[in-house]
Amino acid sequence: MVTVRRSILSAFFSAALASTCLADAPTSSGTGFDTRYIQISTPIQPGNSGGPVVDRDGFLIGITSATLSKGIADEIGITAQNVNFAIRASVADLFLQSQGIKGQSGDRAADQQPISTADLADKITPSVFQILCYGEEQEQTSINTPSATTNLPAQPIASFIGARGYDAIGFDYRAVKDVTYSGCHEICEGDSQCKAITYNTKHGVCFLKDNVVALIRNSDAVAAYASSKAADVIVSDFTSYSGVDLPGGDYKRLRGSNYLQCFTACISDNACKAFSYVPKKSECWLKDVIGRPKATKGVELGIK
Repeated sequence: MVTVRRSILSAFFSAALASTCLADAPTSSGTGFDTRYIQISTPIQPGNSGGPVVDRDGFLIGITSATLSKGIADEIGITAQNVNFAIRASVADLFLQSQGIKGQSGDRAADQQPISTADLADKITPSVFQILCYGEEQEQTSINTPSATTNLPAQPIASFIGARGYDAIGFDYRAVKDVTYSGCHEICEGDSQCKAITYNTKHGVCFLKDNVVALIRNSDAVAAYASSKAADVIVSDFTSYSGVDLPGGDYKRLRGSNYLQCFTACISDNACKAFSYVPKKSECWLKDVIGRPKATKGVELGIK
């Protein structure tokens, strides 16, 4: 595993108190080689979660999210210290863009002078705020769907299994616009060809599928699939985004492909950390580096 050492600051918000600490931290993939996270050695305390992790120039590189649990340490027989994890800033930016929130980015100026730890802490602390997020009330349906934080699909009732916050990857044969989720489900139930659906909650579009092979995370989607397909469906760690690209990091191009082929190519290649699929060109770009996200129409992005 290749690691890059860099000095970072970690700040946290707790009640009315914000504080910072400095450490020399290796950054790499998170636990299980989950590329959405970086590993940091900066000591963290209760209240750090959700706080920014910045570099020596004050640029955000991650958001503190987790630490190595005692259970894992007991399991491996090693008491590891300061093994902590932060969500990459690029992943947070993707989330903001998916919610229609624009962020700001920049690069270090060539003539920028070094900032002392104390001065940097003073500059960062006023920018740390507590933000509370509340989900919208969801339409009641006949399918028992899990909450957005659930990682597994719901158990079947009747003939379909529902999964909120997931997109069903399969073979689309029809799209129905301006429909509710209940209407989408009813259309599928009445069509013997339909084995799964993905409903786009943001645009009110229903995608009917005659097969399903996997589920990938998508905050704007609700999926449902026939219980007869349950044994064949893979619950993937991928997260998908529409209208977003990660420029750079391309190492392989697949022409004449579809989304499913692009997804399969990435999931079967250990070097692949993300992919960009361009439907109009039927092109798939596999990426071994997660760069800075950029809003781009006509691009479907998937991140491991």
